[in-house]
Amino acid sequence: MNPFFEGVFDILRQVPYGKVVSYGQIARLLGNPRAAREVGWAMHVCPEGLPWHRVVLKDGGLTGGEEYKPFRRKLLEEEGVEFGANDKVDMQRFGWLPN
Repeated sequence: MNPFFEGVFDILRQVPYGKVVSYGQIARLLGNPRAAREVGWAMHVCPEGLPWHRVVLKDGGLTGGEEYKPFRRKLLEEEGVEFGANDKVDMQRFGWLPN
């Protein structure tokens, strides 16, 4: 498998319940700050069992279109992640940064 994708999945395994991380944050953590889209491609082949729903846009918005966006929101809300009036996650409150 693509080593970059493996790195994405390694970071994703660390994101705790009730927290989110942006595509760009993952790219920066992997030393390639301009690779947010590649992180998105990794999410398309995310192994089963990883918390793919915890990866959001940098402003806390959700992706996934009509099919996955409501499902992603439901999964996050079940973890206690709250959405503001703008339908975005408060990244200051629910965003995750590794130690």
